[in-house]
Amino acid sequence: MSDLPVCPQCSSAYTYADEGRFICPECAHEWTLKVQDSAPAHEALIYKDANGNVLVDGDSVTVIKDLKVKGASSALKAGTKVKGIRLVEGDHNIDCRIEGFGAMKLKSEFVRKL
Repeated sequence: MSDLPVCPQCSSAYTYADEGRFICPECAHEWTLKVQDSAPAHEALIYKDANGNVLVDGDSVTVIKDLKVKGASSALKAGTKVKGIRLVEGDHNIDCRIEGFGAMKLKSEFVRKL
């Protein structure tokens, strides 16, 4: 048995290698194998809360210290519960909606997972 891949187009097992490409003699399809990364870019980022717990989309968290909010008359108080977070890339890595404040962006080091 050979270690060559089957044709992705017609599933033929009679493929052969030629100068870094694979060729199927039955349907004349040519392709190269792409090197798979160990993890896609969006899975490589791991966000942790203030206690070191890993955060995932949809988690509920609690704010651990009073945070000043631009454009708001009051600060976001410690102990405020936030449900259904979304993790995003950037300097603020949590998107969420907080009652009384609306849509917010938070840093993961200022929250604790429930």
